[in-house]
Amino acid sequence: MITVPKEVIVDEIELLRRLVPLAGARVVELGCGRADVARRMLERQLVASVTAFEVDEVQHARNLADPHPAGLHFLAGSAEDIPLPDASCDVVIMLKSLHHVPIPRLDRAFAEIRRVLVPGGYLYVSEPVYSGDFNEIVRLFHDEGSVRAAAYDALQRAAAGLLTHVEETVFSTPLTFRDFDDFIDRIVRATHSTLILEGETLAEVRRRFNRFVTPEGARFVREMRVNVLRRP
Repeated sequence: MITVPKEVIVDEIELLRRLVPLAGARVVELGCGRADVARRMLERQLVASVTAFEVDEVQHARNLADPHPAGLHFLAGSAEDIPLPDASCDVVIMLKSLHHVPIPRLDRAFAEIRRVLVPGGYLYVSEPVYSGDFNEIVRLFHDEGSVRAAAYDALQRAAAGLLTHVEETVFSTPLTFRDFDDFIDRIVRATHSTLILEGETLAEVRRRFNRFVTPEGARFVREMRVNVLRRP
């Protein structure tokens, strides 16, 4: 059996451009975090505007305070209750955020996404695959297996009714940390989380993490799955 290596994507914007028509698009990002992708899309003039939603109050305040390009609008809000008019955007993107929607509200989130999309509009969902070396480290203290599975199940339900499934693709992307402290800051101390890592678990996480340390930092390859859906 021949195993075809998965495409390596360094900048996910390139994959997004390939799968979804962006020129002149009014984009909504749900669960934007620091909105790095939104900022770069606007700086490169790939889209007309991005309305970026975040439920984490700390991150939302930082987004409002930081300089950002014209056309980027930050609002507090969640995927299951989007404060926008019907048919008001061309593209909705969710980058590693779908599995953060509370499980009982996932179906409601897809209904809201369909509502705000114009007919023919696109939904781009990018989620980490529950496998790989990095996942094996993080799940020692933060196991997302059940929430990621529930998110994917909800996506399949939406694709069977509310929306039309266009494409699914899996790719690999590099993930690098300067050192273990950088890992702790970015993964454990993220403002949207209340994770605790200490004692024997901390020691084991550090031991496994150190296996991937190089002179250029700790290097991982993370597998991602993208689903593109469309409002009929």
